[in-house]
Formats: sequence, structure tokens, C-alpha cells
Amino acid sequence: MTLSRRDFFKAAGLAIGGALVTSGPVLSKGETDPNEYAAMLYDATICVGCNACTNACRQWNNTTPEPDDRQVYDAPKELSADTWTMIQLYQGENDYSFVKRQCMHCIDPACVSGCPVHALQKSETGAVTYDKDRCIGCRYCMYACPFHIPRFEWDVAHFPVITKCTLCADRLKDGLPTACAERCPTGALIFGKRGDLIVKAEKRISDDPARYVDHVYGKDDAGGTSVMYLSGVDFKNLGLEDLGTRPIPEISEGTADIILPGVLIGGPILLGLIRMTAKRGGWEDTWPL
Repeated sequence: MTLSRRDFFKAAGLAIGGALVTSGPVLSKGETDPNEYAAMLYDATICVGCNACTNACRQWNNTTPEPDDRQVYDAPKELSADTWTMIQLYQGENDYSFVKRQCMHCIDPACVSGCPVHALQKSETGAVTYDKDRCIGCRYCMYACPFHIPRFEWDVAHFPVITKCTLCADRLKDGLPTACAERCPTGALIFGKRGDLIVKAEKRISDDPARYVDHVYGKDDAGGTSVMYLSGVDFKNLGLEDLGTRPIPEISEGTADIILPGVLIGGPILLGLIRMTAKRGGWEDTWPL
């Protein structure tokens, strides 16, 4: 059986990534004030479930629709490699609520911390971006994310990649808002600086306390996120778990004390063997690490 160059590097990356994933963030957090990050505020009490945000995301990112059983409407049931944002419905005994799903763009993202090859990075705008040319397909980002956001192209035979919302990082460069927020017809989803949106969210709660749960989800949850929520029902009912206020990478850093000695001893040996094999195979000039 012949091992392709890409398969070889993926296997090598898995071995190295397993040792590095809990050793703390691989990128510096930078000096940008999180309150200056580009962000979105989603008010579930205003959302009408029209899925205009889903359609806007599809059009901007050129993703493939996922129609319902009758093949009539675009009706994705979960996030997928082709659906980066969508609206779901929570139906309780005495209440209901829509909820928007997409990457939360954490202030200190676990996916970035867990990626052994820097395929996921935290940008200065606050967006968590993905570079498919760096990715080795290890899927550690999927395991690390506390919100279960990254998706893998399981149905792609050659060079599958991770997909997720990018907070329209390409639009942010041109001074544009996210496509989904721009398209929302009711104002349930608004775009702006994170600090400004927090002020607006807290004012809505204080102005109408009977309407809202007294909490801005994402202000401090999991260390803070750039996608934040207001709700009239318990956030747990919307699939937004109580994750505490510490960043997820900070919680996992303690495990580095256990595995780091092994990484320091075994890592160079493993890398040396991989480099030797790459040299023999004529791949040294494409070394990715």
C-alpha cells in the first residue's frame, strides 16, 4: 500500500497534535481590547425564524443548500460543512424560542489553542479564521470547542477540510458588517463593536426585565465571546450551556504539566524521524511544520 504525501503528513500531524493539544494556546492573544472586536448580538425574543441569516450566509460564502424532505425549501437541521449558521426552534411546555447557531468567536478560543498547526487563528478583528492549506485534518478543533461548532467535510473524498462561520472576516476587511446581520429584517441580529453591543444588551434587560433572562450570554461565558445572546427563556433550553467564566484553554492548561515532559523528550525524536522520512521521500521542500 502506497502512502501519499498528504496522508503521511496527516498521520504525522495526528501524532504530534495529540501531544500538543493540551499544552496551552499556540498563538499569542495580542493586545486588542476585546470590547473593540467586531461582534454580533442576537435577541431571541425578536427573532421570527425567517432564516434570512442562513440564506445571506449561503449567498456570501457560496455554500450548498440542504433542502427538506420534499426538496422544496432550504431547511438544514444542524450545522454542517455546508451550513455555517441557521435558526433552530426550542419548544417547551409553556414557551418557545428561536435560537441562532454559528461559531461564537470566543475571546480565547479553544479551537485555536487545540490546533497543532495554526490552521485556526484569532484575528485582530476578533474573528476566528481557518486556513485550509495548513490543516492536517486532525479534527482536534471539533473536540476542543465547547460549543460543538466546527464541522468536517465527511462526504468529500479528497482533501476534506473543516468549515465554520468566519464572522465574515473578508467583509470586515472592507469595513462591512456580517452578511447575516445585514440581512436580518427584524433587528434580532445586530452588528457592532463588542463593548457597544454589551451596553445595548444590558440596557434592553434593564428597560424590560420581564421580557429577558437577566444575563447577556457571551459577555463573560467561557471567557467571553464575540457572538452574544439575549433570551426570554433559560439559555440551557437553547443549547447554551453554563460553562463558567474561565476561558476553556485556561482550564485545560493544567494537563500540560502531565504530558509536557513527554513532549519535550519524545517530540524532537518524532520530528527527527518524520524529517528523515520526508527527506528520503523527496518531500523535504514541502515540509509543513
